[in-house]
Formats: sequence, structure tokens, C-alpha cells
Amino acid sequence: MLKQGEGNTQQFCICISHCKFKKKEGSHTEKFVEDLMEQLSCKTVFTIPIFGGIKVSEAVVVTWIIMAVVVLLSVVLVRNLKVENPSKKQLALESAVGALHNIFAEILGEEGKQYVQYLMTVIIYIGISNIIGLFGFKPPTKDINVTAAMAIMSILLIEFAGIHKKGIVGWFKSFAAPSPIMIPINIMEIFVKPISLCMRLFGNVLGAFVIMEMLKGIVPAIIPIPFSFYFDIFDGLLQAYIFTLLTALFISEQLD
Repeated sequence: MLKQGEGNTQQFCICISHCKFKKKEGSHTEKFVEDLMEQLSCKTVFTIPIFGGIKVSEAVVVTWIIMAVVVLLSVVLVRNLKVENPSKKQLALESAVGALHNIFAEILGEEGKQYVQYLMTVIIYIGISNIIGLFGFKPPTKDINVTAAMAIMSILLIEFAGIHKKGIVGWFKSFAAPSPIMIPINIMEIFVKPISLCMRLFGNVLGAFVIMEMLKGIVPAIIPIPFSFYFDIFDGLLQAYIFTLLTALFISEQLD
């Protein structure tokens, strides 16, 4: 009887230890989820005391930082430019700017050259925003408000290009091309295009951010580094290219 009691006691202790382990494991998971949700939340950095208080989010502050850095680099890099015997810095800068210009100029052609500078600005902003997490900042494009605003700006530019090319009457007539039966679908495209642009950029940036946070939380510190090259750098720059490429293609459709 004593041995049987000892066996029951041992089994009871094992069950308690197992429950404690599961509870401990669950607490770690809950803490990780809470930390991740906190990282994903849109925090208010400060409030401007006008019009009842304007809340300035972290995405806006980081965007201001990006704008300041881009302006500063623009001032520094364009100093002492030469027509003859240019420096290596100038050659590298001209090659980068020329490559970006050629990407959009080939798509838009001569009629759409006035939109190239805007697209170059957008791809630079999105590219920096997507990789700025490497410097300890939260990517602004992780905030759906930012990607939605950029998508709205894109669709406004797309439709403006159509109006500028065809005129108001011609723009309205284009909704009936190639057949009047396409009018509802063509009107729906005005709303589908920005939603597609917004959610594609937001979803990819958010997904990459979540994957990297999960890797950092469950594996040693060195292992996530090669994944960071893909998710933080390659995928971030790729999404910037896709967003602006689709915008350029949509503009090109309006110019046909």
C-alpha cells in the first residue's frame, strides 16, 4: 500500500510539474504576443494643441525624419558638381538618378515625362521607409494610414493624367470603352486600384515585420541576420519598386 501511495504521489508531482511548465510556456507566448501587438500599435508621440488637439503619430514623426535626411543628402550630394572631370561621388549619383529616371521614362514615354519626378520621389521615400527598421525606427509603411494616403495620392495622379490627356468629356467617355457594358467595371476600378496599392504595400511590410519579430523572439540573435537581408532590405526595396511601377503602368493606361 505504501508503494502504491508513493507511486500516486510521484504521478501527482509529475502532473503538477507538467502544468507549471505549460503555464510558463503559455506565459512566454502571451508576453511575446503582447510585445508584438505593442510594436504593431500606432502610437501618438505628441499632440499639437490647436483645433482641439492634433495627434501626431509615430509614423508621421519618422516620415519627418526621412524627409529631413533626404533633403540634407540632396544638399550635400549636389555640392561641387562639375561638367568636366566629375568625381566618383558625382558619377555614382548620376548613375543612380539616371537609372531611376529611365525606369519610369520608358514606361510613360514623352507624354508622361512630367510624372517621372513624382514617381522617383515616391520610390525613394517608400524604399527608405521600408528599410528604416534596420536603424531602430518603425517603418511608416507599417501604418495602414500611410499606405492609404499614398494610394489615394496615386489614384488622384492617375485620374488627373487621364483628364489632362483626354479632357473632361473624353475622360468620362473612357468609362464606356470598349463597350458601354463596361461602365460599372471601369468605375469600380477607380476604387479597386488604390485599395490594391494600399493593401499590397501594407500587407507585405507588415508581414515581413511580423516574421522578423518572431524570428528574433524564438531563435538566437545571429540567425535572423540573413533573413533580415531578405525581409528588411530586398523585400522592402522590391515593394517600393512594385508600388511605383504599378502607379506608372496605371498612368500609362490613361495616356493611351
